[in-house]
Amino acid sequence: MARYIGPKSRIARKFGEAIFGADKVLSKRNYPPGQHGNNRRRKTSEYGIMLAEKQKAKYTYGVLEKQFRNMFEKAASASGITGEILLQNLECRLDNVVYRLGIAPTRAAARQLVNHKHICVDGKVVNIASFSVKPGQIVSVRERSKSLEVIADALAGFNHSKYPWIEWDEATKSGKLLHKPERADIPENIKEQLIVELYSK
Repeated sequence: MARYIGPKSRIARKFGEAIFGADKVLSKRNYPPGQHGNNRRRKTSEYGIMLAEKQKAKYTYGVLEKQFRNMFEKAASASGITGEILLQNLECRLDNVVYRLGIAPTRAAARQLVNHKHICVDGKVVNIASFSVKPGQIVSVRERSKSLEVIADALAGFNHSKYPWIEWDEATKSGKLLHKPERADIPENIKEQLIVELYSK
C-alpha cells in the first residue's frame, strides 16, 4: 500500500495551496520550493499546467499514478461528465469519507485509521482505504475505538453541515453517504477538465 511520505510543505508550496490541510509554511513562504523558488518567473507550458493539475489531485486525495489512471478510465467509461465522475469517485473513497465526516483531521490520518481497523462500513470492519463507499452505506467508528483521543479531538466542534451529501449521527459516531456529491459542493480547487484533456492526449 504505497503512498507519498515525502515533505508535505514542499508539495503545498509547489502548488501554492494547503492541499494537505493547514500549513503554516505557506504563510511564510508563499513561493515555490528550491534555491530559486522566489525568483522563478518561467512561463509554464500548456502540458505543464495540465500535468500539475493531475499531480495536485493525486496529492490531495493520496492516490498514486496507477490507481489514479484506473479511476480515470473507470470514470471515462461511465455515462456523464468524465471529470466530475472522477472527482465523485475520489470523494467516495473510504479514507476520504472518514475525513469528510470529521473522524480524522487529515486524509492521511483517515487512511491510517482505516488501515488500523478502526472503521466499519455497514457494521463490518473495512481496512482498505480505497474501498468505494456507495450511497446509503453507513461509515462508523468501531465500538472499541470510539474512545480514541485522535478521533475525539477531530470531532470536537466539527461542522458536518458543510458537506450536504453526508449525514452524521453523533450518538452512534456514524455517518451515512446520502448521495454522491455534486461538483459545486466539492470544495477542492481542482480543474478536472485539464486532467481529462491530459489523459486524452
